[in-house]
Amino acid sequence: MQRPAETTKPALGVGMVGYAFMGAAHSQGWRTVGRVFDLPLRPAMAAICGRDPDAVRAAAEKHGWAAAETDWRALIARDDVQLVDICTPGDSHAEIAIAALEAGKHVLCEKPLANSVAEAEAMVEAARRARERGQIAMVGFNYRRTPAIAHARRMVRDGRLGVLRHVRVSYLQDWIVDPEFPLVWRLRREHAGSGALGDLGAHIVDLAQYLAGEPLVGVSALTETFVRERPLPAGTATTGLGGQAGGAARGPVTVDDAALFSGRMASGALASFEATRFAAGRKNALRIELNGERGSLAFDLERLNELHFHDHTEPATDAGFRRILVTEPEHPYLEAWWPAGHALGYEHTFVHQARDLVLAIDARTEPEPSFADGLQVQRVLAAVEESAEKNCVYTPVPA
Repeated sequence: MQRPAETTKPALGVGMVGYAFMGAAHSQGWRTVGRVFDLPLRPAMAAICGRDPDAVRAAAEKHGWAAAETDWRALIARDDVQLVDICTPGDSHAEIAIAALEAGKHVLCEKPLANSVAEAEAMVEAARRARERGQIAMVGFNYRRTPAIAHARRMVRDGRLGVLRHVRVSYLQDWIVDPEFPLVWRLRREHAGSGALGDLGAHIVDLAQYLAGEPLVGVSALTETFVRERPLPAGTATTGLGGQAGGAARGPVTVDDAALFSGRMASGALASFEATRFAAGRKNALRIELNGERGSLAFDLERLNELHFHDHTEPATDAGFRRILVTEPEHPYLEAWWPAGHALGYEHTFVHQARDLVLAIDARTEPEPSFADGLQVQRVLAAVEESAEKNCVYTPVPA
């Protein structure tokens, strides 16, 4: 039974398209957020949508959705859905998001925003028109919602690093090292747009720009596809991080397996990026370090409750990197969780994402990251691909 205070809050009906890895993660966020944070609106998990009737009904039951749909247009048309959460492959983001915005719904769309700059531009224009009607559109870069990352942003904004000199980021995984891993949708350009670049590179480009507080203005890049053919998946087992090979038939891998690029920030700071799904032994190893005239900050996703900070204004005899345990109630998001010292995990970033979106909808404020932020990342990714096609030629990122 709901507490009396909850029943008096206006409901925000959520409809989600997609039910695999990201669908499960977003479901966790919507299922939990109203139980942790005191929100002005009550998220209601109205309906989930997927093409396979049996699978989507099972997902609805497992994750707590009130209803299941097999047509995303029917989900958008539901009167009990005010927010559409898009967790599908990138090739459908633009069509679903634009239709939802034109239908008067708020939208949350997983990253990367689209499969091309043109699609992302169309989404931004739809979001601009919808914003005039009071609708909110946000892109889901969930790592921004890690409390340690949000705290690092505060420290940079407050001048703790001074003038920024370097940003270096890597995101390493190993889930397709095996050449017999099947040709799932994430390895097909027509569905994913790009490979490690869009999947992992989008995250680290967004994090670099978010923490630095400034955009990338140009890049020099190399990309490589190490395994160019893979077994076709069995049946419909085309999920991005799993599946089984279906037999002897093989198909071409049409995306990059790894991307390596350098860049220049607007201030002149230098940046370096590495994104690969071929780093044997690395599961979800995202690391970022910023160096400035007054100090440095470092973060490792596999130790996501920690920051390492060096204050270069201290005497050399006492200076050095020190560990900051980001679990205090004064840290971002942590006022609602556990006593200090009790760690959070990956799934909590989706709870925080849901919180921030609900607050933006209630206050009618521009969310962060907006579709415009997603478009800017898309332009960086496009510049990386253009540079790689020209064998690392420096390529400006359009403003």
